[in-house]
Amino acid sequence: MPFRTLLTEKLGITGLSDKKQVGYAELASAVSEAGGLGILTGLTQPTPDDLRKEIRRCRTMTKKPFGVNITLLPSINPPDYEGYAQAVIDEGIKIVETAGNSPGPIIKKLKAANIIILHKCTTIRHAQSASKLGVDFLSIDGFECGGHLGELPVGNFVLLNKARQILKTPFIASGGMGDGYSLAAALSLGACGVNMGTRFMCTLLVYPAYHEQDTPTKLTHLACHREAPIHHNIKQEIIRAGETDTKILMQKFRNSTRLYSNKVANEAYAIETDPNTTEFKAIQPYMSGQRGRQVFINGDVDAGVWTAGQVIGLIDDIPSCEELLRRTEKEAEECLAQNQAMIVPQRESKL
Repeated sequence: MPFRTLLTEKLGITGLSDKKQVGYAELASAVSEAGGLGILTGLTQPTPDDLRKEIRRCRTMTKKPFGVNITLLPSINPPDYEGYAQAVIDEGIKIVETAGNSPGPIIKKLKAANIIILHKCTTIRHAQSASKLGVDFLSIDGFECGGHLGELPVGNFVLLNKARQILKTPFIASGGMGDGYSLAAALSLGACGVNMGTRFMCTLLVYPAYHEQDTPTKLTHLACHREAPIHHNIKQEIIRAGETDTKILMQKFRNSTRLYSNKVANEAYAIETDPNTTEFKAIQPYMSGQRGRQVFINGDVDAGVWTAGQVIGLIDDIPSCEELLRRTEKEAEECLAQNQAMIVPQRESKL
C-alpha cells in the first residue's frame, strides 16, 4: 500500500520521489502516472525555450504532479540558469529540485514564485546552509550515488542518521536506493522518501509509440518500448554489472563524479591519476556530455561516460515504472512489518 509521509502529502503524490539521469518527458510522466514524482532534468534541454517545450510535452502525457531539476555545476560556459528558472516559473511548475554550487539566487527566485524546493546535499554542512535558504525538503546524497557525489566519502547509513539527529528540515534519501528494503531502511533512519535514479534507468514503456517529431532525442529507433529513453543494450549492461563496476573521476579537480566503469571512464581515470596531470583539460575530451548521450541512443556501452550509482549491483530486471513502484511499496511494507514482529513485549513483573 502507498506510504504517507511529509513528502507525499506536500507534493501530492502517493509513492516515491524519482530523480532521473535521463530526465525526459517519457520517463518523468511514467513515474508520475505510477504515483511517484517524475522529474524533468532541466539541463537535458539545450535552452530555456526547449525546457518550456519539454514541460508542455510532459503535460500531454500526465496530469499528475511532476517537477524539474536545475543543477548548477562548474562549467567553462555556464548555462543560462536564470533563464531555466524563469521557464519553470512561467510554465507553472510547482516542484523544483535544485543542486550544485551557490544555489542561493536561484532558490530565492523560485521561492518568490511559491515553488516547493527540494535541494540536493552531500554533506550535513551544506544541508544546514540550504535550510537557511528556506528550502522545503533536503535530498541527502550518500557517497553511493551516481553522478556528482561531493568530496567527502560518507555513506548513507551514517549520513542519514546524522541528518536525523541534526536537521530540522525534512529530508529524503538518495544514493543506493533501489528497492523496498532501501525505502524501509531510509524511513527507519528518519527520511520521508527516497530518490531513485539508476534504478529507473531500467524500466519499460507503457505508452503507445510516439512519432519521431514528438521526441527531441530522436529515439523512435528504440521502438519506444521503454520508459527510460535508453537503448536496450545499456539496460542489459546495468543488469549484468555489479556494485563494484563504477569509477569515481574528477576527484583531483574537486568535482567528483561516479560513472559506469567502461573503457572511456577507465582511460580518463588513468590520465587523471597520473602525477603529471594537473589540469582538467587533460581528460576533458573523455568527459563529453555529447558522447555520453550517444551511449543511450546507440547502445554502445563504451561510446562515452555515463553516470551510475553503486545500486547498479542490485538491479536484475526491467519492470515498468508502475511495477517497480508497487513492488517497492510492498517490499518496504513487508520489511517494516517483519521488523515490528521481532519486538518482544516486556512481560509484566510478577509481584
